[in-house]
Amino acid sequence: MAVLTLPHSLPLQSVNGLNNQTRCHNSGRRRCMVASQQQEVCTEFERIRINKSALKIEEACSESELWATSLLRVRSFYDFKSTFGIQDHKNYLAEREFEALKERVAGTKESEKVSCINATLPLSQTKSFPEELCSSCKFSHDGENRVVVGTLDLNQCLSLPNEITGMRPKGSGGDFARAYLSNVCVANECQRNGLASLLIEKSKLVAQDWGISDLYVHVAVDNEPAKNLYIKCGFVYESEEPAWQARFLDRPRRLLLWMGLPNNDNW
Repeated sequence: MAVLTLPHSLPLQSVNGLNNQTRCHNSGRRRCMVASQQQEVCTEFERIRINKSALKIEEACSESELWATSLLRVRSFYDFKSTFGIQDHKNYLAEREFEALKERVAGTKESEKVSCINATLPLSQTKSFPEELCSSCKFSHDGENRVVVGTLDLNQCLSLPNEITGMRPKGSGGDFARAYLSNVCVANECQRNGLASLLIEKSKLVAQDWGISDLYVHVAVDNEPAKNLYIKCGFVYESEEPAWQARFLDRPRRLLLWMGLPNNDNW
């Protein structure tokens, strides 16, 4: 299952939905992607059963991995047509996301902390994968070549740009105990391997280490597969975006889902 999201740093997204194609346009500059659309079924891709014993779900720790992540996001979030110059456009979008992702992970913005969490496989375990996926989303770590097949961002902040703000926790200093998931995607060929759920579970552990008590995610109101995924992972409804705001931003209306995390002190 792949949860697809619109990047704040990129101007356009084209996503194939479960029953129809949903297009999101946003002319404003945005810094994060919001988990609002989902690509559940995509018939032009052959599903691959992956070897989970070789799978790693970890925080990205190098620029080469962040670059591979950026390429996966561009590959997943956009529906490219075979037109002249499309590769140059893909490179432009990847470079833009790469620079924004480096800035977010580096923590250059005060009162905001971001971790990029990836699902990766050894290159040796991807022989049945498309060559384009392996070559573009490959990086090297500790002398081993690996491929990024899934990713998300964990954002510790008051709110994400142009999105509904969570209401919990309340009280002084509560903003520092709030976090949002964004930029969630899984390579089309690797869907239905439970990678999105594994990424979310890892993000919950990282959030607890940060002292996060309340975790949020945004999802399109009519996106049943995405809602089912998040509910299965433990999220519940908190609020929803006003219809006028969705019309103004020219996108599907969002729901805000919430999950309470246990305090590590109680473990």
